[in-house]
Amino acid sequence: MWGLVRLLLAWLGGWGCMGRLAAPARAWAGSRGGPGPVLLRNRRSWVWNQFFVIEEYAGPEPVLIGKSLDREEKAQYVLLAQAVDRASNRPLEPPSEFIIKVQDINDNPPIFPLGPYHATVPEMSNVGTSVIQVTAHDADDPSYGNSAKLVYTVLDGLPFFSVDPQTGVVRTAIPNMDRETQEEFLVVIQAKDMGGHMGGLSGSTTVTVTLSDVNDNPPKFPQSLYQFSVVETAGPGTLVGRLRAQDPDLGDNALMAYSILDGEGSEAFSISTDSQGRDGLLTVRKPLDFETRRSYSFRVEATNTLIDPAYLRRGPFKDVASVRVAVQDAPEPPAFTQAAYHLAVPENKAPGTLVGQVSASDLDSPASPIRYSILPHSDPERCFSIEPEDGTIRTVVPLDRETRVWHNLTVLATELDSSAQASRVQVAIQTLDENDNAPQLAEPYDTFVCDSAAPGQLIQVIRALDRDEVGNSSRVSLQGPLGPDANFTVRDNRDGSASLLLPSRPAPPRQAPYLVPIELWDWGQPAMSSTATVTVSVCRCRPDGSVASCRPEAQLSPAGLSTGALLAIITCVGTLLALVVLFVALRRQKQEALMVLEEEDVRENIITYDDEGGGEEDTEAFDISALQNPDGAGPPNPGPPARRDVLPRARAPRQPRPPGPSDVAQLLALRLREADDDPSVPPYDSVQVYGYEGRGSSCGSLSSLGSGSEAGGASGPTEPLDDWGPLFRTLAELYGAKEPPAP
Repeated sequence: MWGLVRLLLAWLGGWGCMGRLAAPARAWAGSRGGPGPVLLRNRRSWVWNQFFVIEEYAGPEPVLIGKSLDREEKAQYVLLAQAVDRASNRPLEPPSEFIIKVQDINDNPPIFPLGPYHATVPEMSNVGTSVIQVTAHDADDPSYGNSAKLVYTVLDGLPFFSVDPQTGVVRTAIPNMDRETQEEFLVVIQAKDMGGHMGGLSGSTTVTVTLSDVNDNPPKFPQSLYQFSVVETAGPGTLVGRLRAQDPDLGDNALMAYSILDGEGSEAFSISTDSQGRDGLLTVRKPLDFETRRSYSFRVEATNTLIDPAYLRRGPFKDVASVRVAVQDAPEPPAFTQAAYHLAVPENKAPGTLVGQVSASDLDSPASPIRYSILPHSDPERCFSIEPEDGTIRTVVPLDRETRVWHNLTVLATELDSSAQASRVQVAIQTLDENDNAPQLAEPYDTFVCDSAAPGQLIQVIRALDRDEVGNSSRVSLQGPLGPDANFTVRDNRDGSASLLLPSRPAPPRQAPYLVPIELWDWGQPAMSSTATVTVSVCRCRPDGSVASCRPEAQLSPAGLSTGALLAIITCVGTLLALVVLFVALRRQKQEALMVLEEEDVRENIITYDDEGGGEEDTEAFDISALQNPDGAGPPNPGPPARRDVLPRARAPRQPRPPGPSDVAQLLALRLREADDDPSVPPYDSVQVYGYEGRGSSCGSLSSLGSGSEAGGASGPTEPLDDWGPLFRTLAELYGAKEPPAP
């Protein structure tokens, strides 16, 4: 066991510490009268002897330390030791803990973990203005010696900046540093340990200090006089030129406002600042005239918009320059004497009435002739005309104020020497009112009165309307029938209305409604009057005053159909009758179109029947054999069939056909085969016309299509057609005329 302990101690010694295990003390003790001496044993314990090893020791004598130690990596070690019985490997006591501390030396230089630094300080700052604080870190033990005691100094950047040796705060060292002279500084700061003494380690960092701008420079025009030119035709807002006052400041500190100092220039021109806030834009404020004034001279002032009161001593922050603007002559259109014209003419005046006159002149050459015209779109109704030479405007047609009060014309003035030089002006012509309209009722009045109404009861308030406005024309008086026999009383309210009253004497019984004549007149010069009628029905009323019923003749009251409804019904009925008449006329015209154009001329006429047949499947409605001509049928020609792809030189004689079958399909097949075998027809489809009218007539067929004269057969009926009677007189004249005998 003791060998194991020595081995452990030797290993511990290799780590720079030494200890030993104290042997148990033996003592004899005896008691009086006891049996004899007693062996006493004390508990063993560790006795530590400290052993210090310098880190990174490089002395002449080797030291057994096991390995090199670095305090910055690990400052102390914690070990456990325990006595163990070698034979049984049983612990003889609990483990004991001991700590090994590594003693520090100055082996780490200061470093700036956040460097390099960038800082900003306003220009013109006072001495001692804080710029930034730099902080260095030393890995050595600050609690042991001066290995971690740092001192800051300025290596580069003097005399502009200084640094606090203990805190590392960088401050300005001189006043009035000007950004416009030097904007950026590079300051080198050093941190040295060992309190800055000889032998200490050091580290450095850089601080880039930028001077921020302040408004410490007033604006300055680079020249005292600016000259510009502008043509006289330049309109308001036209740019004349740019002015810039120089300011070495930046950003908002260089923003400027421009103004015109003299009143002469401010009337004709205006100046504003551009979107960048640096240039002054000189523009035209009002129209210029070379003939009136050829140049303008004035002064322009430039002022900083943001002024720092701390730098007022460096002011004033403004500057003034002179500006001269020359007006250049240019061809100008004619100029009217007024910007707009307002003329008036009474209504109903005869054509050719003078309305007024417009006048324009050529400013460049006042003697140059001007031609006037009215733009067509401004006078679409051609109500006015203008004299091309002198601009006199006259009426073309009588005007009606009630139709149109204002006429807005556009007059064009053009130089005869140069048609491109033209100008326009607006001419507003007002139509003056005259008393030319008689007053009339505001609306048709159709009212009623109860048969039980008391005398003097108000039946209806009648209102009048006069379209005229001049003088007393709009004042209208109303008057009803006068005399003791009047059924109703009309009282003028002297406000353009009248009251229809029931007289003291009741109206006599009457089934038809009363027609009350109303006379209306105005007070214009000359006075205009008219007559209107108010319809009054006498009705039976309920106790609450509502209409119960009116007399049969008075069914046009509010309870029955109104006049408008009756007119609508009559209009609808008339429209239906017109449609019926039109339909009948069309049908009759269609039937007449189906008739023969000339009743006596029946040659080569085609009769169209507007009857639809039953189709091919209908074989019972008609006798197919009636379509066949047994007299004209014959056997086919013997021999090979002729070619059907060329037109034959000679027309083959028509052969009589045998009676065909009665079935429609067989008949059509037979006719198709005959057409295919006929060499006298072209090799394409053709329409087969059947001119057989049937049998049973003593005169035979009336059609010339199948007559014997065309095919070289019989000469026709042997009986004279004159003997057939008056019904065949026309046919006899057409076909029965005999040729005169040959001489």
